[in-house]
Amino acid sequence: MRQNGSNLNGRSGARPTARRDLGQLPSGQRRRHRKPGAMYLNHSRGFSDRSARIGNSRTPRRSSRLPYALIAVGCALVLFIAAVVGYVNRSVDVELNGQKTAVRVGSTLQNLIDDQELTDTYDAGDLLAVDDSVLKRHGGEKLSVKVDGKRVKQGKWDSRELEGGEKVTVKDGRNIYEKHEVQATVIEPKLKVEGTGAIEYVQTWGVQGRSEVWVGEQSGKTQDRGEVVPATDCVVACASVAPKGNKKYVALTFDEGPSGATKQILQVLKEKGVTATFFLSGDAVEASPATAKAIVDAGCEIGSNSYSDDSLKGRDREAVREQITKGTDAIKSATGVKTMLLRAPYAAFDEQNWIDARDLVSAVVSWNIDSGDWLLNGADEQVSTVLDSVTPGNIVLLTDRDECAEQTLEALPQIIDGLIADGYKIVTLSDLVKTDTSLSKKLTSLTKAAMPKDAVFPQLAEDDDTTE
Repeated sequence: MRQNGSNLNGRSGARPTARRDLGQLPSGQRRRHRKPGAMYLNHSRGFSDRSARIGNSRTPRRSSRLPYALIAVGCALVLFIAAVVGYVNRSVDVELNGQKTAVRVGSTLQNLIDDQELTDTYDAGDLLAVDDSVLKRHGGEKLSVKVDGKRVKQGKWDSRELEGGEKVTVKDGRNIYEKHEVQATVIEPKLKVEGTGAIEYVQTWGVQGRSEVWVGEQSGKTQDRGEVVPATDCVVACASVAPKGNKKYVALTFDEGPSGATKQILQVLKEKGVTATFFLSGDAVEASPATAKAIVDAGCEIGSNSYSDDSLKGRDREAVREQITKGTDAIKSATGVKTMLLRAPYAAFDEQNWIDARDLVSAVVSWNIDSGDWLLNGADEQVSTVLDSVTPGNIVLLTDRDECAEQTLEALPQIIDGLIADGYKIVTLSDLVKTDTSLSKKLTSLTKAAMPKDAVFPQLAEDDDTTE
């Protein structure tokens, strides 16, 4: 028994008992002492460590591609910059004095002048005194330069860029004057009346001119330069209507209305299928505004016969303007029509009247044929006067007044029938003007006009006649 026990505990060759805790190393091995300064290998522990090693081996492979990507980006950037530089520095063609010339886009006129050495090719102008004597040779404008026909001053050459396609003209520089004081005098326009005929209108509006005396700062000289800006005279043209092809057109016109006979006159015109032009007196319009409106509603044309039946000739400026203005205002108030067409009472409208009131009227119209109805010498006489005298383009005077009413209403149908039978077409004044191609181009509106902003009232032209 003892022998067996000693064998179990004492025999050195006894087989040790197997350990079941295989997942851990003995505590002695876990605490194995590491010598200072020695290097040791780390042993792997299963698949987790191996995966970590494989993962770590892939990271450098990805990093090795980064330089190639940077090179590609750099190349693309270089190509882009080269394209931009090439575009910015591209050449374009301009025409220089008729010859095609290449310049870098964005070049200035100064660049072109320098590159082509144009200041050596062309001469500068001279610096002149106020009396045109030369103060300094080649002291004037360096070059005379135009781009697409427009002059470019020297101070703008550096900022005027060329984009291609421009036509550049370079010539010798112009002479320039020394700095000088200018003593200016205004030249007033004159009024001129030209031509003959029943229709008068402003063909040219008067514009002031200017004369100058120059005092040179450098030379000290004084020079009268005369009329440096000529005055534009006001021209009133007088004309008769000449229908194209001499076609038979005629206009019937009535003065001094409206009257008690106006509506009957309108009825006759309606029955005959024609229209006319009525020159209305302002005071008569104020007395019968509804009748004035009926004229417009009937499709007839209206003008002004001034305010009252008083001559404008010889009256002062304010009186003339008041008569015209009150007349047109009364017509506008009654009919809604603003007209600048005027028939002056007794057809009396002289040059001074034009000077005083030319901004208030578009045209002043008289007549070619006076029917003579105001003479009260009978309807037959009135009819024969018109029919025996009429020619294409004529303007016929009739009177819309109570004193003439009976005779006019008797004569009017006969006049219309006689004209139509003779092949005439009866129209308003505006339509009559339209039949004349030349006149209608000059007188675009018979009833409206606008005075330009730079126009001024003219003066009477001096009498050219001289006495010994």
